[in-house]
Amino acid sequence: MSVKRKIWAKAADGKAIYRYTITNAKGSSVVLSNIGAGIISINVPDRNGKLADVVIGYGKAESYFGDGPCAGKCPGRFANRIAAGKFSLDGVEYTLPVNNGPNHLHGGPEGFQNKVWDSRKSKGGVEFIYVSADGESGYPGNMKVMARYDWTENDELILTFTAKCDRPTVVNLTNHAYFNLNGKGSVLRHYLKLNASEYLPTDSTLIPVGEPEPVAGTPMDFNNSKTLGRDIHKDFPALNYGKGYDACWCIDGYTPGQLQEAAELYSKLSGRVLKVTTTQPGIQVYTGNWLEGCPEGKKGRIYHDYSAVALECQHFPDSPNKPEYPSVTLRPGKLFKEAIIFAFSVR
Repeated sequence: MSVKRKIWAKAADGKAIYRYTITNAKGSSVVLSNIGAGIISINVPDRNGKLADVVIGYGKAESYFGDGPCAGKCPGRFANRIAAGKFSLDGVEYTLPVNNGPNHLHGGPEGFQNKVWDSRKSKGGVEFIYVSADGESGYPGNMKVMARYDWTENDELILTFTAKCDRPTVVNLTNHAYFNLNGKGSVLRHYLKLNASEYLPTDSTLIPVGEPEPVAGTPMDFNNSKTLGRDIHKDFPALNYGKGYDACWCIDGYTPGQLQEAAELYSKLSGRVLKVTTTQPGIQVYTGNWLEGCPEGKKGRIYHDYSAVALECQHFPDSPNKPEYPSVTLRPGKLFKEAIIFAFSVR
C-alpha cells in the first residue's frame, strides 16, 4: 500500500494543508485532506476496469472552508441537528450557535469540518487528530478526536473514529462524503437499498418528532432496492421539507460496537456498487437537494442538485434532547469509538 503526502496549500494561520493519496496494488486510490479530516477523491474501477472519481469535491483547498454541502468532511462536535441549539447534560443547559434555521447543525459554523486537523501517515493509513477546547462552539470539556482512514486491497475505505474528553460532553461523528458511482451526472437513477425498516419523522426544520415510524407503504421504503428518483417528488412530509431525501433511518439489528450493514448503492450504468457498514445506529440519506451554487468542483466541474448522494452513518439527530435514543454522552475515562466502512465493487 502506497501512502504519499504533499502540501496542497497554507491555511490563513500558516498551517500546512496536506493531501494524502493512498493507492493499492490494483491502482485504486483515495485522496484525503486535513481540512475537516476530509475525503477529496475515491478512484475505483467500473465493470470494464475504467477508473473514475466517485465522490464530489472542489479543485481549490480554500473552497472546503465554510462550504454549504460540507463535502467529504467530518463534522462535529455533533453531526446533524440539535433543536434550537440547546441541550442539557447532568442538569446544566448548554447553548450552541444556531446556523440552520432555528437549529444547530454539524457543530455550528466553526465545527470540526472547518478546522485544519493535525495529521500523519501511520501503518499504511492516515490519522487525523483534532483537539476541541472546552467551550468551543458552546460544548463542554476538552475533547481529543482521531479519525483514521485505511484503504484496503479490496477497495474498502475503513474510517474509525475515537474520542476522549475530560468533562461530560456529547459527541456524534460521521463522514459527509457525497457519492456518484458514475463519476458525473445525476444520482436519481442510482439504486439504493437500506437495512432499515423504520425512519425518524421530523418537523419542517428536520428535528425528529415522535417515535420512529415504519417505512412500509411510504416513499421512505428502501428495504428493496429502488432508484433514488422513483419516489423523490411524491407528496410526503419528509420529502416536501427538504426538496428530496434528507432523513435519518434506524439501522435494523443495531448493537453498540458491532458492525452492521447499513446501505447498498448501485449504478446500473457503471456497474459500481458501494456497500456501507457501520457500528452506528442511524444513516442520514441526503440526495444533494441543495448542491446548486456550491463551489466549483474538481477539474472545473459544476455541481447541480442531485449530483451526488450522502450516506452519513451516525447517531440520531437531536439525540442530546432525546433520552430514548442511543446515548451520545461521553464521560471522562470512557472511549468513544465508532466505525464506517465504504466497500466498492462491481456487478
